[in-house]
Amino acid sequence: MRFDSYDAALVWLESHVDFERVAPNHQPVPSLQPIRDMLAALADPHHDYPSVHVTGTNGKGTTTTLVSALLLATGLRVGTFTSPDLHAVNERIAVNGEPIDDETFVALLSRLADAESSGAPRLTRFELLTVAGLLHFSDEGVDVAVVEVGMGGTWDSTNVIDGSVAVLTNVDLDHTSVLGTTVRAIATDKVGIFRPDAIAVVGTTDAVVVEVATARSEALGTELRRRGQEFDLVHNDLAVGGRAISVRTPDASYEDVLVTLHGIHQGANAATAIAASEAFLGRALGERVVRDALGSARMPGRLEVVARHPMIVVDGAHNPAGLRALASSLEGAFDVAGVRRCVVGMLSGRDVDEMVAPLVTMGISEFHCCAPASPRAVPVSLVVAALTRAGAVAYEHPSASAALAHARERSGDDDLIVVTGSLYLVGEVRGELLGITSRHVRGGC
Repeated sequence: MRFDSYDAALVWLESHVDFERVAPNHQPVPSLQPIRDMLAALADPHHDYPSVHVTGTNGKGTTTTLVSALLLATGLRVGTFTSPDLHAVNERIAVNGEPIDDETFVALLSRLADAESSGAPRLTRFELLTVAGLLHFSDEGVDVAVVEVGMGGTWDSTNVIDGSVAVLTNVDLDHTSVLGTTVRAIATDKVGIFRPDAIAVVGTTDAVVVEVATARSEALGTELRRRGQEFDLVHNDLAVGGRAISVRTPDASYEDVLVTLHGIHQGANAATAIAASEAFLGRALGERVVRDALGSARMPGRLEVVARHPMIVVDGAHNPAGLRALASSLEGAFDVAGVRRCVVGMLSGRDVDEMVAPLVTMGISEFHCCAPASPRAVPVSLVVAALTRAGAVAYEHPSASAALAHARERSGDDDLIVVTGSLYLVGEVRGELLGITSRHVRGGC
């Protein structure tokens, strides 16, 4: 099958089950066999290159991006698979930092449609994108693929790869209806990406998570590198334009490195990325590589300033832990003379009261609430009610555009507007402010 346009290819992709849009409360017995069968039908392209596999509750997208940038700076050809996307599905599949172009993407989906019509299993939307990414990296002859887990670890579609290095950024309560209701249960699912005779890098110092990771590593014979032990974030200070960090690894020490990302949590992500990159290389990255890569780091939609006068910051925090990190990051990094307002919307699967609790600690004068463009959006009335119970002033709006417009109307040049709660909401607002048209099929993610 050859799709005659990008839109036609997307329509076919969107015809498949999409658990990112409509998350299940329970699933049948999980299996990776369908995606393994599809990859086998395509000659197992994921065996053509080594990989770094990244999971975690928060920070895995940033860590994936930073590992890719560090390895690229050493001269390697690097494939990167991330999710979700902000404005176009192409963003998820990149080589050397460049998203896949439309023509190549259409050709990939055409090959997958051919395989499906020839008897290969019918996959979910995310499984198809995973296969497309792994196939593209083979076609492009990458030296390494850096692959972000979609959700969890053990049963995630990406767990068909055998990562030379597996990275666990952190674990907190999220997707509890699928992954488990305790940190221990969720960590147990996430360490399912560890492999025998590989290296596991753990970016959190949480005792429960470290215990789970250690037990898994010992059972498999996986070498373990833990933050605070085999590597460490020695300093993590606020700096103009981001963070100034000092990192110690088994191979080197790096002092006062600028990371051009905002938020105290980005220091831990950067340290973990350095440790993971050196674990893959088997040597030190070198001072120049670390400073060049981290000094030019960009993460759209993560504590990103997209407008000034008033300042508008978008952040895709979508669970209580992420919102707590946002609250701590606003102190100092985005200290404004004026009033703080917030445009907020969120998806189902989290306790709304737990989600709004960190928001009301941010010194925000009023909240402008809306529903992200997703079937999983929490009704706006429930968000308003939760904020009101917490003692906040909250307004209900019919759309993200209306919420943003009202917040801007009420703001002066010295004020701050924070947009958060969902990457879907961030994508909408970011697109409007930067003039980026969404390329998603209507009704898609």
